[in-house]
Amino acid sequence: MTTLKEKYNTEIVPKLKETFDYKNVFQVPKLEKIVLNMGLGEAVRNPKIIESAAQELALIAGQKPVVTRAKKPIANFKLRADLPIGCKVTLRREKMYDFFDRLINIALPRVRDFRGVSGKAFDGRGNYSLGITEHIIFPEIEYDKTDSIKGLNVTVVTTAKTDEEGKTFLKLMGMPFKN
Repeated sequence: MTTLKEKYNTEIVPKLKETFDYKNVFQVPKLEKIVLNMGLGEAVRNPKIIESAAQELALIAGQKPVVTRAKKPIANFKLRADLPIGCKVTLRREKMYDFFDRLINIALPRVRDFRGVSGKAFDGRGNYSLGITEHIIFPEIEYDKTDSIKGLNVTVVTTAKTDEEGKTFLKLMGMPFKN
């Protein structure tokens, strides 16, 4: 069992039960899944970028990504239906906890001029979304071997009912909020 999951079971659950006055352990918020998404608009002009993005996302997540395709054609963007335009990975269980631990302890502190993540990126149901502009903050990516710097979206899905519960839960898990 990962150290983050042990910390959740031993420290975080009792604190959250006390803070929000939960009657049952199953009411306490927990991580459900983490979704990593790379949207690559430049894949319309350069289809090879999808392969490199998929390999790099596989290194970051430890799991093979799914290539996402355009649902509708959009003439202004020279986009045809069913053209590959990105890739995504959904992490659950042990891989999810491992990735979350690496994200908050290794990757985020490597961001230039890092002062914390915004506390306002909740969706109203306790889920948190984070945009990373440079995927090279992850130590698995070798800077010399990347063809271009890509962005990455990280969505942390929790079982929290409100944003307040979700923010408190993620703060206790170690997410460095700045406000």
